[in-house]
Amino acid sequence: MISIGIVGASGYMGGEALRVLIDHPQAEIAWATSRKPAPIEEFHPNLYGTGIELIHPDDAQDCDIVFMALPTEASVDIARQYLDTRARVVDLGSAFRLRDRDTWERVYGMTHPSWPLAEQAVYGISELHLEEIGQARLVANPGCFSSAAILGLAPVVAGGLVDTEKLSVDGLSGTAGAGAELARAAHHPEIGNNLVAYNAVGHRHTFEMEQELSALTPSTVHVHFTPVYVPITRGILSICRGFLNDPVSRHDLLELYKEYYQSHPFVQVYDLPKEPAVSWQYKPYPWVSAIAGTNYCHIGLDIDEERNSIVVFSALDSLGKGGAQVGVENMNIMFGLNRETGLTRRGLHPN
Repeated sequence: MISIGIVGASGYMGGEALRVLIDHPQAEIAWATSRKPAPIEEFHPNLYGTGIELIHPDDAQDCDIVFMALPTEASVDIARQYLDTRARVVDLGSAFRLRDRDTWERVYGMTHPSWPLAEQAVYGISELHLEEIGQARLVANPGCFSSAAILGLAPVVAGGLVDTEKLSVDGLSGTAGAGAELARAAHHPEIGNNLVAYNAVGHRHTFEMEQELSALTPSTVHVHFTPVYVPITRGILSICRGFLNDPVSRHDLLELYKEYYQSHPFVQVYDLPKEPAVSWQYKPYPWVSAIAGTNYCHIGLDIDEERNSIVVFSALDSLGKGGAQVGVENMNIMFGLNRETGLTRRGLHPN
């Protein structure tokens, strides 16, 4: 059994990690912390009856792996503390995601407290870094928008099919991605019957997208990314657009995606055929409700022949494949388990 600690378990990410790990056949919850110790149901009513008590961080003991669900600045010292005990660490936050220090410090507006730790960290998208994650002591979980866009665009970028300087991504996100702290844009009377765009230029996840996609091609990668909160709780739909270097059919593009992800069980290529006789064409494209509560990413796509462009839809749960559940997937890989262990539940449709 793998003994697990969760720092910051009162928030949505920590709660989702607990929800999944409770049913994991190789996991044992050693402890979970909160600044305000209390029974778990004080923060996560869905975990009522599990008997979990959140403890103060000072009372945490040694364990095999620690999940950190903390603000960026707090993560660095806590990561160092547990790495020194020889525990492995999965950071669900953003302290270690970027490879370039100048970029990180500019994007996050602070001096990084321990850049050598960031240099050790492996970016936690297993579809791109499977072997490195298996050897890692510190995994930097990717951002939720980043995961959706990177998975959606990786095959065409790696295959040289698109102009990598003109990639566009619109990310539609449920409000769970904003976290449990109260914020006006996620307040129900504000987001209900509304769409809220924010950080339309220079969103932090843009730099993760460009970093990871740049590693797949010698070309320059520019991603033009705009996020929008929508009135749902879980889930992200990323609408990724690119201009083709050469014509390609939808069938051939779907085959390319299937081949690229054939050994990666959590990315499923949505290949339902188009219906030639209907005016509302929606069945070939993934739905967010289908992946809610899961560690799956559904990818669908289409070709705009008149404009020589493609559109790729990438749907995942911001707390699942975009958050805590992919952290558990990374834990499985780090400890030599089948990466699907404890993660094969399907979506909550209707959600």
